[in-house]
Amino acid sequence: MNEVKRNTETPARPLPALLPPVDVIEDASGITLYADMPGVPRDKLGLRVEGDQLTLEGDIDLALDEGLQSTHAELTLPRYRRAFTLSKELDAGRISAELAQGVLRVRIPKAEHAQPRRIEVHVA
Repeated sequence: MNEVKRNTETPARPLPALLPPVDVIEDASGITLYADMPGVPRDKLGLRVEGDQLTLEGDIDLALDEGLQSTHAELTLPRYRRAFTLSKELDAGRISAELAQGVLRVRIPKAEHAQPRRIEVHVA
C-alpha cells in the first residue's frame, strides 16, 4: 500500500507527461480510481494531496535485457501524471492506494458528514 503525502513545498513547473487512462467508480461510501500505469514500479510512483488536488505521478522504468537496443518506441515521454480536484464530500486524510500489475487503485472514502445514515423516528 502506498502512502499519500501532503505537499507543503512550492511546486516547480512540471515536466511533460502522459495522461494515464483512469476509471472512476463511485459507491455509497466513496470513490475508487483505477489508473493504468504500466511500466511504473512502486518506488517510482507518487501520490500527493495539495489542498483539494490529488496528483498521481509515476516514472516509467522499462529496462531492456542486456545486449538489446530499442529501435522504435511508442512511449515518447518517460512519466505519467494526472490530477483530480477532490470534492469536499471526500475525506482526503483517509486515502489508500495499491499497485498491482500496472494498475494503480486509489480509494477515497466519503467524509463522515457525507455518509448516508438512517434517522430513527420516535413515536410521540
